[in-house]
Amino acid sequence: MAAKTQNLTAQAYEKVRSDILACRLRPGEKIKISDLVSALGFSLGAVREALSRLTSEGLVVAEPNKGYRVASITQSELEDLTKTRILIECRCLENAIENGDLKWETGIVSTQFELSRISLQDPDDPDRVNEDWAAAHNRFHTALVSACNSPWLLRIRETLFAQSERYRSVSVPLDSRKRDVTAEHKAIADAAIGRDKTAASIAMREHLELTTRILIDAVVNDGALETKPMHKQS
Repeated sequence: MAAKTQNLTAQAYEKVRSDILACRLRPGEKIKISDLVSALGFSLGAVREALSRLTSEGLVVAEPNKGYRVASITQSELEDLTKTRILIECRCLENAIENGDLKWETGIVSTQFELSRISLQDPDDPDRVNEDWAAAHNRFHTALVSACNSPWLLRIRETLFAQSERYRSVSVPLDSRKRDVTAEHKAIADAAIGRDKTAASIAMREHLELTTRILIDAVVNDGALETKPMHKQS
């Protein structure tokens, strides 16, 4: 019975987490536990435990006497997250370049090719990220750092990557410049396989910073997020 309960909790956790990262549950949105129980078909206990785990990851906020809410996204958090992710992601990548072998290179090539063949936008809703693309994107970035020999760096990187995916999901419909993500990924992959740590780190930093610039430009210049829960914190 305990194993079954843990399995249901894990399923509820993965489903709610996926909805948050894809922004099907919007930043700042109130989470109605009864609706989740009804929609997912899981027990109240499994859903509560899943939300507790997501709270510890910073994706959900527990409000005293009010329940749960999807964590808001803010300009100041985005800027801090981007800076921190650049530090960790580039260090993981440099470490992987130092330690990578032929299998590591093959993983980068295959995942980069796979990613280039999948549309970023959801075919049924261009304002949303294609879930197949998001999964392939995760595999590509994971392949890049897979030869890193520091488990702690990789764990920190994974947490930052998940947080960043929410911002990526929000940025897609706001990208008036239509960035060439495929070219960005190819530049990172080519530099990594070429064992050029400097070029790989520069390409990675520019890749990560562009999502931040798209969102901030939308807020500051276009006001596109004024009705959404992204704001500059003091």
